[in-house]
Amino acid sequence: MATALKNALLFLSVTALLVDRQLHLPYASSSPPATARALQAVLSSESDSRSSLVFFTDGGYWPTAVFKEFMSLTRSRVAVTLFEGAFLGPGANLTKTQFSWMTEEAGRVRQVSWCVTVVVVSDDLTFLTAFAQWSLKGRLLVWSTRLLVVTCLPLHHLHVLHTLLSMTNSMLLVVEETLIGVRCSGFVSLPYSPRGAKGLKVASWTAQQGLVLTSSLHLFPDKFSRFIERPSLKIAVDQAHLMSTNIRLGRREDETLEYLGQGLNFTYKYMIPSDGLRAGVVDMVVKQEADFALGPLGVSPALASVVDFMWPITIQYSRILGTRGRPEIDPWGFVFPLEPPVWAATMTTLLMLSFTLFLALSFLSITHIATEGNWERDSFRLISALLQQDCVVSGRWWWRRLVFLLWMMMAAQVLVKSYSGNLMSGLAVRHIKQPYQTLRSVVDDPSAIMMWFTDSKDSQNLNSVQSGIYREVFEAGSKGRIEYRNIYEFLQNVSALLSDGRHVLIGNEILLNIIISKEFSRTGNCYYYLSRERLLPSLLVSIGQKNSPLVPALSKRILTLTEFGLYNQWVKTRIPNGTSCANPPTRITTSSTLSLNSLWGIFVVLVGGLVVSGLCLCVEMTSDRLFH
Repeated sequence: MATALKNALLFLSVTALLVDRQLHLPYASSSPPATARALQAVLSSESDSRSSLVFFTDGGYWPTAVFKEFMSLTRSRVAVTLFEGAFLGPGANLTKTQFSWMTEEAGRVRQVSWCVTVVVVSDDLTFLTAFAQWSLKGRLLVWSTRLLVVTCLPLHHLHVLHTLLSMTNSMLLVVEETLIGVRCSGFVSLPYSPRGAKGLKVASWTAQQGLVLTSSLHLFPDKFSRFIERPSLKIAVDQAHLMSTNIRLGRREDETLEYLGQGLNFTYKYMIPSDGLRAGVVDMVVKQEADFALGPLGVSPALASVVDFMWPITIQYSRILGTRGRPEIDPWGFVFPLEPPVWAATMTTLLMLSFTLFLALSFLSITHIATEGNWERDSFRLISALLQQDCVVSGRWWWRRLVFLLWMMMAAQVLVKSYSGNLMSGLAVRHIKQPYQTLRSVVDDPSAIMMWFTDSKDSQNLNSVQSGIYREVFEAGSKGRIEYRNIYEFLQNVSALLSDGRHVLIGNEILLNIIISKEFSRTGNCYYYLSRERLLPSLLVSIGQKNSPLVPALSKRILTLTEFGLYNQWVKTRIPNGTSCANPPTRITTSSTLSLNSLWGIFVVLVGGLVVSGLCLCVEMTSDRLFH
């Protein structure tokens, strides 16, 4: 239904144009019919049967006559739309409003069509120049839209169309009258060729021979799948990227760029923004000072409005980078040889045995309770056995001696011996603090100060979060707990920024690994650690100019290298000692004398026990005087 309505509207527009007075003017020569046949030959050989045709003419006699002849030759039901400028004579300017309207309406036709071929017929250089400017400005021509420019002007007058013809899926058809008749020559402008370079001739047409290809290329070749002539592209990179690629033996090549350059047949040179930051890299691409930026950069709606994203290079997470503490003995390490469930099970067993003995003596022989034992005495004996003290059990009941024997074997010989052995080993262990393993632990510590990369996507989006942990992070920033630093500062002097242990850096995992590996290569020690928790997953991409045909061509190559795992492997090999600090130990074993600072926890228990026992003694003495 929509297609039928579209064809009907297009048919009405063409019918209205056919009754224009200019279409009934007599032909001055055989050029329009011949040009129309050449145009029909080119479009019929390359156009899809579902393709729509959009004509732009300057309203002059020759372009109008060519269009009329082409319509008389076209027999297929192809949707045709004609945009005609107000012709006021050679060199006359069309108003900005007219061209803005025409390109906008042509863009709507392109959006509702399966595919579109735009045909521009004019011998007015001013008209062609204006079309080139407004079609690029209005982003009318995407790579799937073919452009055919038909003109009688000589090639040396058409240098103003160089950018349009070289960066779009287009062909130039130059019409010239010779002694033997009309000859049409088709030229293709190669991407990134010099402005004055002559296009590559791919076809010619004469009435006698018809359409003949003059090269191995098609009429509308995919110029960006692999460049015919090897151009030199400008790649925008930041200072951090250069440092990451030069980190090993001062090397300057980038494996990814080398792979893309060999695949697409181009050379490259780095373009570094004045500030050396990623924001400057984006500005260079937006202002077309660079052909593309390798990145990797994070995806964001704001960035998508000014550049085009390539296929994702990888998916990366953010992590927390902190300073490792110094090795020290845990003063409460004497508790660690037994896990809390073992302590609880031991105390529970002790109480149950004492209570069981008390109940058994109560039911079996009341007369022997006072002579053989009571609850207090049995509990004391069980505790004495646990602490490896002298324990004497006598009496007529053999089963009581068996219970105490089993308790002594389990508690004294197994549990206590295991505890003492593990305790001696534990006193030789030094613990290295790595306190910030989650973002929650950082937020909950009022002394911790978070550092974010200045131009990172995550730091820029903090103020838009309305709830959750990241809202708490944003609110902590209002209290002075967030600092913003650029990547270059951390690569140069990370030790000074994180030396106090209160500062932590939150950033991309690749960059943090580069920082850690650089410090390890310089000092030989792992002074920093990465949190176990991974935060804020994000796609990392390269960017290109808006609607640039170079973007899909590079995306195909990037997809190939990511599918084969080449990028991740190159990142690993690019970072020397990249895995040396991947899992730094949290405990080390040393042989040294014990100090009071290492054992103050034991003395706290001793003093606490003496205080409690003293209070119990005072209570007993006071109660004895009161009741006696």
